[in-house]
Formats: sequence, C-alpha cells, structure tokens
Amino acid sequence: MPIYSLSDDLIFPHPSLAREDGLLAVYGDLSPERLLLAYSTGIFPWFSEDEPILWWSPDPRFIVYPKDVKISHSMKKVLKKNTYTITFDTCFRDVICNCANIRKESGTWITDEMIESYCKLHKLGFAHSVEAWYENKLVGGLYGIIMGKCFFGESMFSTMSDSSKAAFITLCKLLEEKNFIMIDCQVYTKHLESLGAINIPRNEFLELVEKGISISPLKLYFNKK
Repeated sequence: MPIYSLSDDLIFPHPSLAREDGLLAVYGDLSPERLLLAYSTGIFPWFSEDEPILWWSPDPRFIVYPKDVKISHSMKKVLKKNTYTITFDTCFRDVICNCANIRKESGTWITDEMIESYCKLHKLGFAHSVEAWYENKLVGGLYGIIMGKCFFGESMFSTMSDSSKAAFITLCKLLEEKNFIMIDCQVYTKHLESLGAINIPRNEFLELVEKGISISPLKLYFNKK
C-alpha cells in the first residue's frame, strides 16, 4: 500500500487504505480542524521530533468498553482508601507535559507542536484530562479527545504506583455513567490489557466511532457563523 501525502485540503484517505502496520498518510498539519476530522474517521497522529507528521489507523484497534474495565483486588484497595484524589480538566497542560517528559528518555512523540495543538483543542472543549493527586501534588493522569460518546485516549503518566490506573478506572466509571460507547487506546499495551482493553477489527471500530458521534452530534466550532 502507498503512503498518502496530504495537502492543505482537509481530506484523509479511507483508513482501509493504511499499510499493514497502520500507517496511512504523511504531512498535513495539526490544526484543530484536521485533528477533529482525523479522530472522527478513526485516524490519529503519531510521530517523533525528527519525523514529518504521520497519520495512523491500525488494524486491529485496541479499545476498552467502559463497563468492562478490570479492577484488580489490589486496585480495589487503593480506590477504597481514596489514596489518590481524582479530578478532571483542572490542569490539562501540566498533564500533557508530564506525559511528554516521562517519555523523553526513550524518545517522546509528544512534541512541542503536539502540546500546543492539543491545548488548543482543550480550550475549544474537545481535549480533556484526568488528574491523580497525592497530598496536593500531581502524580499521575491521562488525556484524550471526546467526540460524541467516544473518548479517544492519547497518553498517560504516573510518578507514583497505581496513580494512572486510579485515574483511568475513575474515567471508565464516569464514562459508563454517561453511556459512552468506548475508550480508544489505539495500539496494544500490556498495561492497558490488564485494565480490560481488547483488540477489535478496524471495521468494527469505525462502526463504533460512527455510532458514537451520531448519538451525540456536535456542532464543531469551525462550522459556526
């Protein structure tokens, strides 16, 4: 399969045209309009500092159904003790910067450009963070995009044991209450598998995205007069 080169036009090739490794397209930009279009069609950016912008749609896709989140016996104890205070959208920039810093040694894909682009999405009400606090110190968290009834997870960090797990489980419980269809975890990790994430075929994932967005349609800010 060829890798598609994006122009200034807000158009993506269909995800089914991605290479076997999930790479679909290259170049384009990280404008709010393009990012929202990407997520709404099952595509996400993932690239390193020394690379052009790369766009992916892997098959299979790794997701969590909020009602199916797995809570281990030890995590039940952590949650019962309220070891961590969990908040939402109180310090989005701090969360995404911590996610970037945690991965610097191994080569982060959360570049400065990515940070600024997602902070713009946060100000517009699409990007959200979950924070875990211990003694008034930020020790874990995660961030992602909400469109309709879908949460598109991007990254998480933890500086204390189980803090990101506590944030993730709390998020799942909240999304279950609000009838969200799924959390997109993009690609397999053992950590998220332990929390209930599973692989599903890309075509099933795209159906879930379409359904989730149609349940709670949004008037995107850039369409407003």
